[in-house]
Amino acid sequence: MRQNRTMVEHVIPLADLRRAAFVAQPPTGLLADTRGRPLRDLRISVTDRCNFRCNYCMPKEVFDKNYPYLPHGALLRFEEIARLARLFLAHGVRKIRLTGGEPLLRKNLPALVAQLAALRTADGQAPDLTLTTNGSLLARQARALRDAGLNRVTVSLDSLDEAVFRRMNDVDFPVAQVLAGIEAARAAGLSRIKVNMVVQRGINEHEIVPMARHFRGTGATLRFIEYMDVGSTNGWRMEQVLPSAELIGRLRAELPLVPLAPSAAGETAERWGYANAAGQHDPALGEVGLISSVTRAFCHDCNRARLSTEGRLYLCLFATQGYDLRPLLRGGSGDAAIASAIAAIWQARADRYSELRGSLPASGAQGAQSVQGARRVEMSYIGG
Repeated sequence: MRQNRTMVEHVIPLADLRRAAFVAQPPTGLLADTRGRPLRDLRISVTDRCNFRCNYCMPKEVFDKNYPYLPHGALLRFEEIARLARLFLAHGVRKIRLTGGEPLLRKNLPALVAQLAALRTADGQAPDLTLTTNGSLLARQARALRDAGLNRVTVSLDSLDEAVFRRMNDVDFPVAQVLAGIEAARAAGLSRIKVNMVVQRGINEHEIVPMARHFRGTGATLRFIEYMDVGSTNGWRMEQVLPSAELIGRLRAELPLVPLAPSAAGETAERWGYANAAGQHDPALGEVGLISSVTRAFCHDCNRARLSTEGRLYLCLFATQGYDLRPLLRGGSGDAAIASAIAAIWQARADRYSELRGSLPASGAQGAQSVQGARRVEMSYIGG
């Protein structure tokens, strides 16, 4: 029998937040956690629904027609999202990423983008506003999103092979429509497009080089992501992980690549640039990225927080508990109280799941790991 969401997640309720001895903390833009990590990146899930059923995220046998998605009234309203985003920006956030589920399923999303684009960081700059999508609806919405103020887009695409792609999305969706979405984003003026490929050994690993060849010189950065043990329903097993070290070896055997420096502090991707005949990086050819979520932990400088569709704050992609901010929003709390709650939550943060992964006991028949006996939140609920 399927377990209800409240049975598998530990949520810190409003009552606990109100009892906490929060000291009023006016935002300074310098917020740091127990390991000295600043708050720089906020990922906002705008829907828990998706029109794909990728087995590493929302397997069909779990997320079927009877799955209890959130009712519309439980979702944060756009004004509530913008209010929280404004407070996070005051605490030092510089980048806001809209995620899901599939965010383009949320009605009137450009209206939210416009509200967020009007906000400013602690030093008065416009935030870097980006969106992650499976690309299925991007062709029809790219122009409106760009006109509303979206800066960048990341598209998930796990294969160019039609049969493989249809099998991985598990809804028989054609790859051509995703490619059309990428082209529409480029035509609309969305710069620095990224394409994310989750690599599973024995499933789509043969597509690594074809994908790299396809996106070389197109202006899109292809990023290879190790298959992760997110949530507790995707049946993750270590033997399905293709380590980035092996992957880059395969790429360099076929394509000239040179290592590049990180683009920013907290960057999750190891960067490699396509080289010219002289063995130097040619910016016109672009680059690829490797996100080694399993084999090379990057907890030490992780600066990301995640806000769920219904207003729960999560401090790690592998979290087992969230902090419920929605009652503060809807219960009449002022900005100062909410900002202080956010500050206290982040300052107490000590998450480093990926660093500890190897020492944690496995639980469950499919090898999903847990922390302190609690099941982890699903990636579709808080975004990737």
